Amino acid sequence: MIGEVIAERYEVLELVGTGGMSSVYKSHDRLLERDVALKVLHPHFGDDDEYVERFRREARAVAQLSHPNIVTVIDRGEADGHQFIVFELIDGENLKELVDRTGPLPARRAVDLAIAIADALSFAHEHGIVHRDVKPQNVLLNAEGEAKVTDFGIARSLDVEHGVTQTGTVLGTSNYLSPEQASGKQVTAATDVYSLGVVLYELLTGEVPFPGENFVAVAMKHLNEPVPDILERRPDVPVRLAAAMERALEKDPARRFASMRDFAGELRACLAELGSFDADRTFVAPRQTQPPSAPRPVRLKRRRWPVFAVLALAGAAAAIVAGVLALDGSKANTPAGDVGQTPVVALQGVGSYDPTSDGGDGSEHNDSVADATDGKPSTFWTTDIYRSASFGGLKPGVGLVLDAGRAVALKSLTVVSDTPGFTATIQTGDSASGPFTADSSPQTVNRTTTLALRGTTARYYVVWLTSLPPGNTAHINEIRARR
Repeated sequence: MIGEVIAERYEVLELVGTGGMSSVYKSHDRLLERDVALKVLHPHFGDDDEYVERFRREARAVAQLSHPNIVTVIDRGEADGHQFIVFELIDGENLKELVDRTGPLPARRAVDLAIAIADALSFAHEHGIVHRDVKPQNVLLNAEGEAKVTDFGIARSLDVEHGVTQTGTVLGTSNYLSPEQASGKQVTAATDVYSLGVVLYELLTGEVPFPGENFVAVAMKHLNEPVPDILERRPDVPVRLAAAMERALEKDPARRFASMRDFAGELRACLAELGSFDADRTFVAPRQTQPPSAPRPVRLKRRRWPVFAVLALAGAAAAIVAGVLALDGSKANTPAGDVGQTPVVALQGVGSYDPTSDGGDGSEHNDSVADATDGKPSTFWTTDIYRSASFGGLKPGVGLVLDAGRAVALKSLTVVSDTPGFTATIQTGDSASGPFTADSSPQTVNRTTTLALRGTTARYYVVWLTSLPPGNTAHINEIRARR
């Protein structure tokens, strides 16, 4: 088509890219004297009503979406046997080409791009359109490096009876396919949340989480396999960012972010925690340098140093002083009896403690208590969100119940959290349902904080929270104990 003039207006200059359904050409608009992107349906689909309608639907969908991070539709038509759509020309590479060229991106840049994509998709969702094919190839970068989402070719209205809600049809690109797409189930805005989670994983690691030899093999991995732990690939990634990505990649759509807007909001919070992160000095750990048995690091905002919870050789982790965590620990927060070769005690999260006698409702996110002792800093037990740091005046506190497996006298307990700033004490008891008595002094829990215990012999331990951090909800990502 090079050299042809389409609709007596668009002079085709060069091929930019081609896909299974259409090709895109850089073209010159003779009427308005500007270069544009001309997307032309492949000729052999011209007689297929379904493909022609899908092509037209893309133009209609994007024409509704005027957003700085969505490629603008200029025109649509049919001429000389060609179905075509005219877009603004983004004279730059796509995200896939960027990652192939540079490898994993600095964390700050990856989050910046993910926020832009999330904003674009949130805008589309609010206008009743789900993309269904979110992938790096469909995100273009302009000369300023700004992201522009394109190719709404398989997008559908969110409220049509037979469209995105239709079952039994698999649409999308396998590497970025949501579990519900892979199984031909109902597709909603949560599908785009999952696919963006995959894109973010690739931006941070340079690879997709579920590679495979063919479409079916990859689809089955999306359906059945857990997401690889990004902290094993990128120890410098903040725990909160890793947790946000993992939530977006939940197999069950109901466990993902409630909306793309919520996902964008959490990504902005992650970006704020990166602080003055030096994007040009990102540390990316090669796979072979992180032994499978090594404990994973937790990265603090405004620091490039990974913090290792030393479990077998060196003693308890350090405390935070004015937001700065040194690798060798802070003596102000490490009990004297908890240094040296003291034995590690494996604790298991077995429940929450929210006594009705004190105004509670009897439980607090029991479904996530095991996440506080699963060895993954990116997962966590969480409290509810309250009106104030004092639990909205409803009760004196709430706790996480831990089982040592047998009666034991612990010397210290270390709490890892990605929501620093809450106050806690450690309590002990002989039953998982209480009663419990205090075994430590109250202490502010920061990123990694070790609380000295009084040595009471007990099987059950409770991290009892008496005030909440900014945001009025607290996470406990990991608990470690020594005797």
